[in-house]
Amino acid sequence: MKRSIRDLVGLEGKRILLRTDFNLPMNKVGRITDTTRVVNELPTIRYLVERGAKVIICSHLGRPKGFDFRLSLWPIALILMKYFPGKVQFAHKVIGKEVVEQVASMSNGSILLLENVRFYKEETENDPEFAKHLASLADIYVNDAFGVAHRKHASTFGVARLLPNAIGFLMENEINTIEDAIENPKKPFVAIFGGAKVQDKIKVILNIAKVADAVLIGGAMAYSFLVAQGYTVGQSLISADNVSSASQILDEVNAMGKRIILPIDHIAYNLADKKMKSFETDVLSGDMVGADIGPKTVKLFEEEIAGARQIVWNGPLGKYEDDEFKAGTFKIAKAIARAKAYSIVGGGDSVSAVKQAKCDKLINHISTGGGATLKLMSGETLPGIDVIQEKYI
Repeated sequence: MKRSIRDLVGLEGKRILLRTDFNLPMNKVGRITDTTRVVNELPTIRYLVERGAKVIICSHLGRPKGFDFRLSLWPIALILMKYFPGKVQFAHKVIGKEVVEQVASMSNGSILLLENVRFYKEETENDPEFAKHLASLADIYVNDAFGVAHRKHASTFGVARLLPNAIGFLMENEINTIEDAIENPKKPFVAIFGGAKVQDKIKVILNIAKVADAVLIGGAMAYSFLVAQGYTVGQSLISADNVSSASQILDEVNAMGKRIILPIDHIAYNLADKKMKSFETDVLSGDMVGADIGPKTVKLFEEEIAGARQIVWNGPLGKYEDDEFKAGTFKIAKAIARAKAYSIVGGGDSVSAVKQAKCDKLINHISTGGGATLKLMSGETLPGIDVIQEKYI
């Protein structure tokens, strides 16, 4: 069990370098559209502030190549100021003399948000000197950025090797919830997967299939599974690698005696029709492109969901970003919300879908991680978690 901030004593006056995941969604004009990740981080920040710590927050936004004012964390500092009036300052850099001086002038219970750490290429390179500069700002390191726990970066891994460390409340909750769902599942356990790339989800599907009672597969990846079973899918999105991966999963899951349930009908469009008008079909052929699960499949999935006591969902079940093809994903989101099962939804698109369907409040656990969630569900270790000290050491 990893050491939590609950296990840290004598925090008053201590400089805490808190790694958060403030990679908030933005629209095309650069406006932040959802502040959930900041809200989810408030309990950890508040806990440290109330105990008189000097909280130095390190985070990222997007994938900049050098400094990019459009990806500055300044707007996030303004959000934090609303929750902690009079306590928040912003540093226009991450390391250097100016930052050192700002840290030195911090009062107990105050907050300093550093600029986007990914403005520095040394961050993603896990540069040891960059990690040393970051570590020199603080007495203790706290990682609460579950969404990047699978990244071996300077601020998620390098710094943790140089300072006494712990995890925050958000990270602790993510680890406990996901590990418990895999190690002690409530039965019947139904897992639902969507999205496009089968290869990215081989390990997680196989690991979950060991304990799940049924695995439902939709989205673009379903067409690779259908081809592996000998069906035609018209011009639907597939690749040789994905079909090979799907075939491997089918063989191994069947050998376990478990069920994989695939779409039995589709909402499609004709590639020759530039208007992309949708229609229902049981068979995909010719120029047909599958873009959503059909009503028969929705009903089939809903029946499995209704009988479940635990549900894990990762990946949309169609091109939900297009109005013509969002019905399947939204109906399944609402079915999960109605179910009596304990529900876990992870992955950016799945989370976005339950929010758009206005049923996110009825989901038991919405994971803040995408790749991190999948890796943890796969049974893999995450560098950002592994490097944290054990509770009783």
